[in-house]
Amino acid sequence: MDPKNPELTIVLPCLNEAETLGACLTEIEEMLRVESIEAEVIVADNGSTDRSIEIAREHGVIVMNVGERGYGNALRGGIRAARGTYVILGDADQSYNFHEVPLLLTKLRAGDDLVMGNRFLGRIEKGAMPWSHRRIGNPLLSKITRFLFHVPIHDVHCGLRGIRRAAYETLKLKTTGMEFASEMVVSAAHHKLTMSEVPVTLRRDGRTRRPHLRSIPDGWRHLKFLIAFHRNQAKIR
Repeated sequence: MDPKNPELTIVLPCLNEAETLGACLTEIEEMLRVESIEAEVIVADNGSTDRSIEIAREHGVIVMNVGERGYGNALRGGIRAARGTYVILGDADQSYNFHEVPLLLTKLRAGDDLVMGNRFLGRIEKGAMPWSHRRIGNPLLSKITRFLFHVPIHDVHCGLRGIRRAAYETLKLKTTGMEFASEMVVSAAHHKLTMSEVPVTLRRDGRTRRPHLRSIPDGWRHLKFLIAFHRNQAKIR
């Protein structure tokens, strides 16, 4: 592998994920070995005070220290350091099965610009997603996104997704928090990028602490972002 030009970069945002990060990195290492994929792995650390950084370094991956807090900030910082032709984004809490990364990579290799995981087409393990997220929050926000922006995506907030790095650089994404997930999809639609989705598995995460996601505040931020972005598009037209 040419370390300066890997085919793939995998970016994991991280904030105090010492309980689960090591298992995620081990799973990624196994997947890359089995699939013979040339890749680099970046842990975009967002201010961890536990052993997350130490664990990442023990696995020999790249650690990017992203000082500005927020999911979007962490991912943008990690992608900024990426050298791969393609970039896969995942989570560091064991909720996604990284052996499914080749499903996304195959679509990217075939020419798609953005490939989204779809947990509803795949499998959601018992206890992996709260009922309110599974039956109301995610389906509703995804439906609003499809209606406003005419995108062929049914799981807008899936954390396992892949994008062609050259395509990502055209998007100029700006959001700092969880709404980064929506911004990537609607900006891709605005730039007329080719999008698709593949079924993926959502597992019950391995953390004992509460997740960083705050259902009502983050859902409201997503909705406000979608409405504001749509209004701005209308003004441009």
